[in-house]
Amino acid sequence: MLSTTEKLPKKLFSQHKEPLIDMPAPIEMQIASYKWLMEKGISEVFEEFSTIKDYSGKKFDLKIVGYRLDKPTVDEFQAKANKLTLETPMRVTLKLINKVMNEEKEQEIFMTDFPIMTPHGTFIVNGVERVVVPQLARSFGVFFTMDEAKGRRYFGAKINPVRGAWIEIETEADGVIYVRIDRRRKFPVSSLLRVYGDGKTDAEIKQDFVDLVSEIPYIENSFAKDHAKNSDDSFVEIYRRLRDNDLATPASAREFINGIFDKERYDLSPVGRFRFNKRFDKPMTEVALARKTLNYEDMVATVRHIIELNNESDAEADDIDHLGLRRVRLVGEMLQLKVRLGLQQMKRSIQDRMSTIDTSTSLPVQIVNPRALQARIKEFFTTNQLSQFMRQENVLSELEHLRRLSALGPGGLTRERAGFEVRDVHTSHYGRVCPIQTPEGPNIGLILTLSSYARINDFGIIEAPYAKVKKGKVTDEIVYLNALEEEQYNIAHGGVPVDKDGMIMKEEVEARIKANPGVISRDKIDYIDVATNQAYSIATSMIPFIEHNYATRALMGSNMQKQSTPCIVPEAPLVSTGIEERVASATGRLALAGSDGVVEKVDARNITIKTDDGEKEEHKLINFSRTNDFTSSHQRPNVTLGQKVKKGDVLADTSTTAHGQIALGQNMFVAFMSWGGANYEDAIIISEKLVRNSKFSSIHIEEFSLSVRDTKLGPEVTTHDIPNVGESKLKDLDEDGIVRIGAEVGPNDILVGKITPKGETELTPEERLLRAIFGEKSRDVKDSSLRMGHGKRGRVIGVKVFSRDRGDKLESGIIKKIFIEVAQLRNLSVGDKMAGRHGNKGIVSRILPEEDMPFMEDGRQVDVILTPLGVPSRMNLGQILEMHMGLAANTLGYQAITPPFYGPTEKEIKEELVKAGYPEGGKVRMFDGQTGEAFDKDIAIGYMYMLKLGHMVEDKIHMRSVGPYSLITQQPLGGKAQGGGQRFGEMEVWALEGYGAAYTLREMLTIKSDDIQGRSAAFDSIVKGDEIRQPNIPASFNVLLSELKGLSLDVELRTLNDEE
Repeated sequence: MLSTTEKLPKKLFSQHKEPLIDMPAPIEMQIASYKWLMEKGISEVFEEFSTIKDYSGKKFDLKIVGYRLDKPTVDEFQAKANKLTLETPMRVTLKLINKVMNEEKEQEIFMTDFPIMTPHGTFIVNGVERVVVPQLARSFGVFFTMDEAKGRRYFGAKINPVRGAWIEIETEADGVIYVRIDRRRKFPVSSLLRVYGDGKTDAEIKQDFVDLVSEIPYIENSFAKDHAKNSDDSFVEIYRRLRDNDLATPASAREFINGIFDKERYDLSPVGRFRFNKRFDKPMTEVALARKTLNYEDMVATVRHIIELNNESDAEADDIDHLGLRRVRLVGEMLQLKVRLGLQQMKRSIQDRMSTIDTSTSLPVQIVNPRALQARIKEFFTTNQLSQFMRQENVLSELEHLRRLSALGPGGLTRERAGFEVRDVHTSHYGRVCPIQTPEGPNIGLILTLSSYARINDFGIIEAPYAKVKKGKVTDEIVYLNALEEEQYNIAHGGVPVDKDGMIMKEEVEARIKANPGVISRDKIDYIDVATNQAYSIATSMIPFIEHNYATRALMGSNMQKQSTPCIVPEAPLVSTGIEERVASATGRLALAGSDGVVEKVDARNITIKTDDGEKEEHKLINFSRTNDFTSSHQRPNVTLGQKVKKGDVLADTSTTAHGQIALGQNMFVAFMSWGGANYEDAIIISEKLVRNSKFSSIHIEEFSLSVRDTKLGPEVTTHDIPNVGESKLKDLDEDGIVRIGAEVGPNDILVGKITPKGETELTPEERLLRAIFGEKSRDVKDSSLRMGHGKRGRVIGVKVFSRDRGDKLESGIIKKIFIEVAQLRNLSVGDKMAGRHGNKGIVSRILPEEDMPFMEDGRQVDVILTPLGVPSRMNLGQILEMHMGLAANTLGYQAITPPFYGPTEKEIKEELVKAGYPEGGKVRMFDGQTGEAFDKDIAIGYMYMLKLGHMVEDKIHMRSVGPYSLITQQPLGGKAQGGGQRFGEMEVWALEGYGAAYTLREMLTIKSDDIQGRSAAFDSIVKGDEIRQPNIPASFNVLLSELKGLSLDVELRTLNDEE
């Protein structure tokens, strides 16, 4: 069995083929984007605002000379421990030129605190780790569209800039090409061509289209339809369309329209210009790509292409769901946008200040108020939809959260508006976006994950790597192609057999022939995939035998691996796909040796290595730290004293790795059989041995906090002298009322004792006497202590006190803040959710005594019984192959490597089973643990890797006796958090009616629900031991009457007594 103490040799099978390139660093894109922002992005924005003039242009000029970022005041661990933000102060040097006094003043001012990215690609905001998810948005540049009218197809174009006016060009049934700017009223395209070709005559403009042969003379029609006859008229005509018929002189109209399209207000963006020039075969030089505005040639090229599309009978519009027309906006770009927005707002306030300030006394600091910039940055990290609380159930969920792509967020789609087409898998996703991994809820298809080998280029376009194939031979040349480029080539799948010289072995090969699947001669192949799992995300690539699973189940398997809870003794899978080690080291959570050397010191907190150069290399280990998902993050040393290590060796594992491999679950000895109906509906039966050996035990750490406030009646006080509380409840509190570390706490136990002053009332003479004798002691105080919640238990492992007296920053009105960390060890229990890696999930229904479990002829008992009915209809046969392969691997003592589409064949699995001494079918004779008799049929057994998921019964189980009621309906609240009850709805009422259970039903609808007098009377009767009296009218009936009265219906209730 593969445990943390032993590492098994790996076994590869005949089909195995190493990937042609190493997997790229999974979070490189996040880190590179932030690095670009720090080195270039911020400078670019400051250059745009390099000189700010006052409105008159005669008093002041403010120049941004430069900026610098100081070193951060705290490191990553201090920020987490002290609930701080990991940030660095940004200081800007400004020069104020006073034109009136003819003097210059230079000054450095503090601008804002700028959050810093950790080496893991995350940000720490108020002590919490957050991720900025990249956005998959529509690309900038030109798109060609199509509409149908009168049985004919008419094409148009949209030019989308990153900043500035949107231009939409459309052909209509009258044979005229029209333009709309910013969705305003349309006008013929001839006016726009005159505006861009300012100075050109109509004849010269028509000359640029003269070579286009067309049955409909679109350009002639557009000029004929145009009211404007020259460029001055065109400027005025467009001005009227944009400004709702306002009148203007040609000069003012020209100034207004040129202002819309000048570089200050219009920016096509580098990616927009790149796509534009590539589409129309324009020059791709650095100068050509640097231009961000449109010119006459661009307009002519666009209109010519529309006419060409109108003339082609089989022309197609651009597919907006194609990945070639979508791009990824990474954290650097999004944050740069916020900095630009903040500076724009600052610019306005600076110009307002310049007009009012006295010219004789002015320093830059008197003019500049950086609050707008600070607010935009804070808003981005705290409220933006794409800045998310990091998922940290295990290292895989962390990694995949950083590789997620979202189509939602500012400037993106919304769940309600997104149709099926946007959500669906597209052919262009291959090798770029995983076709399997996506959420199952309302976000399906809108949240995607980057494929394992994909990379994002400087323009934000996703590229996939391919190896060049020449005359049927695979070369070492690796080329990255984007989705549009890929459609020009024939590309073979990575699973095609290749001999040792790189020659493709088959004459005819399955391939994507210019994006369409088919079979083609190997000599016509241009490229081949670099790996078999190239199309899949990291989590999906970790499912062995995925090629035998139905896609929906593979999706569940991918998502459930990310929900797996870390076990206290991690175990690497017996059947793995071979990428576990590469992925684990890429998470940045392992302690890896920085250079060759010898382990000089090792304990639970530190590892010291003496390097071959004589230097000392220190590694601090993380001990039982709370993650965002309340699991425990803990590093365990993996080396011994005096051990020699090489650079990159694993020194310490995390909670979900073993020997440097991702280890999310445990290898279980399973049998597929029915067991007295206890595994009905996918339920799972487990052996008591698993609980006894702490196989799926996990540590959960929860944090409880308390604020000590300054109230109007005086300050609150933490103390262990709490009124009306017994001594047994106070035994673990110190003199400040704070629980000691190591104390065992359970439901309703006091963690921090606190008293709050009550309002003073007129004192009686007796009370005054008591006050005089005992001083303040007898003053009225209220117990407002922090207590453990219902059903919560554990051991106190950490106490943090933040106090204003010590200089900690706290919100106004708060004197002290106390945080208590409570850890609990949870064993596997009935009701917990477990799963395999193939979407095979179930709930633990029974924990059987070890002796009751079915056993083999040699006396070995199985650990887990699974239902055989869970396989055929679900079509996830990968689990069966994994089970057989695991049986052989465990017996022969190796770890089987089974990459997607390239694992062992059925024949090889049978051979391995025979070698291990089992029948080749993998089924053996089993005996009933309760009777000792053999079962009628042979049973399939083997080793399967199983996970315990985060959905644990202890978090979900809930009961209510008398609890809170809703104010309006007077019915019990819903949900565990509110201490609510179970809804007895319409259908449940029918069920009781069907059985004629009238008294049970009456009780449900009255005293157990919203009969206010009846329920208190019933409580009274139960306490006194009397009979429960007749119920009254439920409160919801009165609500109904009031609603009807609101509809002007006079309804009143009359009882039989009234009528008599």
